[in-house]
Amino acid sequence: MAIKKKTTIKDIANVLNISAAAVSKALHNDARISDKTKKAVRQVAENLNYQPNHLASALRSGKSKLVGVIVPKTNSNFFSSAIHNIEEGLDKEGYNVIITQSNESFKKECKNIDTLLYLQVDGIIVSMANETVDLEYLEKVKAAGIPLITFDRGENDLNVDYIGIDDYNSSHLIVNHLVEQGCKRIAHIGGYKRTRIYNNRIRGYVDALKKHNLPLDEELLIETNLTIEDGREKMLQLLGLKNRPDAVYAAGDFAALGALQVLNEQNIKIPEEIALVGFGDEPFTAMVTPSITSVNQHAYKIGKIAAETFLDHSKKPNSKQSLNKIILEAELVIRDSSLKKKS
Repeated sequence: MAIKKKTTIKDIANVLNISAAAVSKALHNDARISDKTKKAVRQVAENLNYQPNHLASALRSGKSKLVGVIVPKTNSNFFSSAIHNIEEGLDKEGYNVIITQSNESFKKECKNIDTLLYLQVDGIIVSMANETVDLEYLEKVKAAGIPLITFDRGENDLNVDYIGIDDYNSSHLIVNHLVEQGCKRIAHIGGYKRTRIYNNRIRGYVDALKKHNLPLDEELLIETNLTIEDGREKMLQLLGLKNRPDAVYAAGDFAALGALQVLNEQNIKIPEEIALVGFGDEPFTAMVTPSITSVNQHAYKIGKIAAETFLDHSKKPNSKQSLNKIILEAELVIRDSSLKKKS
């Protein structure tokens, strides 16, 4: 089957018997072209199913009006909410958003960056993959001279804009709450220390235990990918201990959900025997039984600020702006899974 030839500006020009330059100006709403010609050009363009070449346009003008967004995954409420607000903020200024996901893979993240740079995006907003340790590819974005904004997961060594929550103090909020409920042996199913946010949550957990004069037991501190399967596996591991915990703080809601499933299957009373806290305030945390206490990361605010930060750079492309390091206070949403002492 023959491949249909893509319509070009020259094809439109031939139909109307005008120059390709005139067609281009009409499509860009140039004031030097009459309204009658603009209307005719748009009509023919529609009839011929003309699709503008954004890459060629970017090369000519230096602006593609495209912004790349890279997230570890799109199936979490946090990232989908952040993306929604990034897109909403940029759409008002005429930008289109290209959304990619790394699936927590460093290799996929690098591939996404290459693709976005090839498409001549005007900026990249990224939350890094769990596997990302080497920052060379992110430095590549900076070297391209376009804004690089990180959110939720970012590295201080990059020296770029960052928007996130106070992960260290979030762990203090959680441990303080569990201690108030009478918990004395608190386990932490965390992410990997190599990722800054999870390292900060682990540091916060360790320091909060010290603050309350509770011992740090290494067998209660576990690093995982924080999937549902990880939550199930690590909860079974904790239940197998001779001296099992009376509370579990999971650094992600999906891991908390896995832990909850195991506790329910084992007929362990929550929170009476083991209290449970997650992180991320996914919608399901309010729907399961018992409902899961979790941390609201303010994804909508983070997405909104990320879009505004990019727009600030785009409006002053050649000026040296001070970098934004915006840290939001997290909110602990207390639900049935941790509330032993009900008022």
